[in-house]
Amino acid sequence: MSMSFSLCSTSSAISYPSDNVLRFSVPSRLFSRELVRFDEKWKKKYISLSRAAASRQMEDSLVAKKILPRREPLEKVGFVRTLLIDNYDSYTFNIYQALSTINGVPPVVIRNDEWTWEEAYHYLYEDAAFDNIVISPGPGSPMCPSDIGICLRLLLECRDIPILGVCLGHQALGYVHGAHVVHAPEPVHGRLSGIEHDGNILFSDIPSGRNSDFKVVRYHSLIIDKESLPKELVPIAWTVYNDTGSFSDKNLCVPLNNSGSSLGDGSDILMGIRHSTFPHYGLQFHPESIATTYGSQIFKNFKDITVDYWNRCKSPSLRRRNINDTANMQVHGASQLLKELSRTRSIGTGCSYYGSPKKSLFSAQTNGVDVFDLVDLPYPKPNVKFLRLKWKKLERLAHKVGGARNIFMELFGKNKGSDTFWLDTSTSSCDKARGRFSFMGGKGGSLWKQLTFSLSDQSEITSGHLLIEDAQSCTEKRFLEEGFLDFLRKELSSISYDDKDFEGLPFDFCGGYVGCLGYDLKVECGMPMNRHKSKAPDACFFFADNIIAIDHQLDDVYVLSLHEQGTEETSFLNDTEEKLNSLRASKHQTTLPAVAQLPSQCKARSFVPDKSREQYINDVQSCLQYIKDGESYELCLTTQNRTRTEKNTDPLGLYLHLRDKNPAPYAAFLNFSNANLSLCCSSPERFLQLDRNGMLEAKPIKGTIARGSTPEEDKLLKSQLKLSEKNQAENLMIVDLLRNDLGRVCEPGSVHVPNLMDVETYTTVHTMVSTIRGMKRSDISPVECVRAAFPGGSMTGAPKLRSVEILDSLENCSRGLYSGSIGYFSYNGTFDLNIVIRTVVLHEDEASIGAGGAIVALSDPEDEFEEMVLKTRAPANAVMEFCSGSSLL
Repeated sequence: MSMSFSLCSTSSAISYPSDNVLRFSVPSRLFSRELVRFDEKWKKKYISLSRAAASRQMEDSLVAKKILPRREPLEKVGFVRTLLIDNYDSYTFNIYQALSTINGVPPVVIRNDEWTWEEAYHYLYEDAAFDNIVISPGPGSPMCPSDIGICLRLLLECRDIPILGVCLGHQALGYVHGAHVVHAPEPVHGRLSGIEHDGNILFSDIPSGRNSDFKVVRYHSLIIDKESLPKELVPIAWTVYNDTGSFSDKNLCVPLNNSGSSLGDGSDILMGIRHSTFPHYGLQFHPESIATTYGSQIFKNFKDITVDYWNRCKSPSLRRRNINDTANMQVHGASQLLKELSRTRSIGTGCSYYGSPKKSLFSAQTNGVDVFDLVDLPYPKPNVKFLRLKWKKLERLAHKVGGARNIFMELFGKNKGSDTFWLDTSTSSCDKARGRFSFMGGKGGSLWKQLTFSLSDQSEITSGHLLIEDAQSCTEKRFLEEGFLDFLRKELSSISYDDKDFEGLPFDFCGGYVGCLGYDLKVECGMPMNRHKSKAPDACFFFADNIIAIDHQLDDVYVLSLHEQGTEETSFLNDTEEKLNSLRASKHQTTLPAVAQLPSQCKARSFVPDKSREQYINDVQSCLQYIKDGESYELCLTTQNRTRTEKNTDPLGLYLHLRDKNPAPYAAFLNFSNANLSLCCSSPERFLQLDRNGMLEAKPIKGTIARGSTPEEDKLLKSQLKLSEKNQAENLMIVDLLRNDLGRVCEPGSVHVPNLMDVETYTTVHTMVSTIRGMKRSDISPVECVRAAFPGGSMTGAPKLRSVEILDSLENCSRGLYSGSIGYFSYNGTFDLNIVIRTVVLHEDEASIGAGGAIVALSDPEDEFEEMVLKTRAPANAVMEFCSGSSLL
């Protein structure tokens, strides 16, 4: 990703300021990095050195003086070892996944500030541990050292190692050799361009030009000024003016804008360069994007370039080791993986750095969390529990007792649904897989307990206070030094079970933890800090041992009960069956109580937004400036809307009203009495699911439009959403981000997108939904899959880390449970979590509804405000209607 900088002038070109200090356009206090001076003397010295080294005579002299190393040829190999430099981007692991399958061995991933030059030199030259280097995209500019880290020095000193720079890496290649990096005619994020190239080997077997199907995805605000290219750099690719192309294999066309151009950003923008003598290449576009055609071919070509380069190398000095000669592999942790690969000739289950005790050498990071930390390493389990599951299937019973609503009211509806959960779903949902099952339960079993967790007041730490209430209402307080997710991981890992207990069940949830994760738990997932503190708890969960599951497709009801081996089984199965049979046999089946007028003190109050229309629009404009300045591809700006509630407000009655008015596939009702907290959720969006086969799935929503008042208008609006370039860009950026997040924890080559930008229809809106899937690695725990992707990318933007920091500076309060997740972690290692949107949060004496939208370069501030209001409307109207006259008393 390329990002713009301001030098306190009105010029759009980026040049060197007189005091050699780059003035970062976003206040540095927002970020966990500092503004630093760039040593121009250092830069000029190495530019001069690199140019002079083009001469063989100068090269020999430099080698003799040990200023530059030289390598011997690499024998023809089956594997290529890549050092992948992560510039704190959210797409790096898409490159990782591609290279893992193409190279035959996963790359080693390090952050750009993780190694010193001395460490890099050791592994690159003394141990010859890598065959090539790939420099990732990332936020920032190649002119800001804290944005580019060690990459500039690698480009200048590793002149005899093949290097491929993507986006920011491409700009860095131009910058270190003297080219000017300037603003693009406009920011281009998540948009497609036709590409023409000169037939360079990097584009072997790839067509070129206007009539070809070579279309690439671009995420950048800066470009290399082609007029400033020094003689050492050769242009090899550029954009094709006014060219449109297919968007994914579904031929979803990118529409023209008002000017008639698909891009509106001019022609002949430099998209690729190479060094005339060094094996260094740069690409401004993103070959790893799901919508770039021939992206895999480009990475394959770079592998071929690498192998050919080492085979042709004639230098007699430093001997290049054969990649299969693993006995000489010096990088700790990589040797064992390569031995396995040499023996099996297939991709392993993890990166070469897994298991390495020296984390600083091979610690790929996930949103700032080391992948090393995500591996489910053994640890003491002093309180292992062996749980047994008993269950009954009551065939074709659901409709005979009035459906899920009547079942919940009969079994769990007393006392306004206190201490109950209902993972609900709309039977009319277009997401048939999610719409098939509902789960419900409440306090009562011997294993039941409630967890209430609140982060400490210090914004930078993950520790917090946990309150545990058991089935006998005894409470225990704990201080969790490592945070809630670590606690949850250990709790689930301490459970043993027999797979045969749940054979025959058509669903994955068989009991376990049900509840919600608040947005501020992002601090446990690599985000540097929480600027605001939530008033509500940051996580609330039940351990559910007695569960009712309803199969809406086959009309079956399942009754499940967990107990610890060696303890007496409960009577829940038989008691529940009797209650349901009694309900069926009743001449007057249970129905909802009649609508009653609320007491006069419960008046319908309008929701008041935390920010006025003017303030919200100003924030959108600030987001657009950040995007123009290159600090993000996309920012999901949100705000809160609040109203006071009365103590006699019935949360269950409110939820029942909401589900009637706005049914959704990922709806939920949660009531935590100890925390004085209830959630009435009508979310249409899945965050992440892990099934019993180890398949992870995310279903991000980006792009929303209201339903039409007539069938004709509705069809037109749906088509308008489907063909909207702005909404396509929003959705594509999040799809690539989720591919990256899943790529951190999934088997190499397994991440795929079965559905790209499908338009789904709900009661009040049309939405654009994509599906991303991947096979979980066996050494990653379920909770760590969530940690790698939380918070959901559709609620942050990309790159995630920088975007979250910006959003924290713009939003004036904590999001609380909004933007977090509701769902379950089953004791059998599966989970299913939604994104908390379209949700009423009732806490103490307040009802709040969060809403927002993704801001991209094509966003209009007025339209963004209206979209935020649209997303608030359904839950807010449900509250107003309920408080105006209907309640379950």
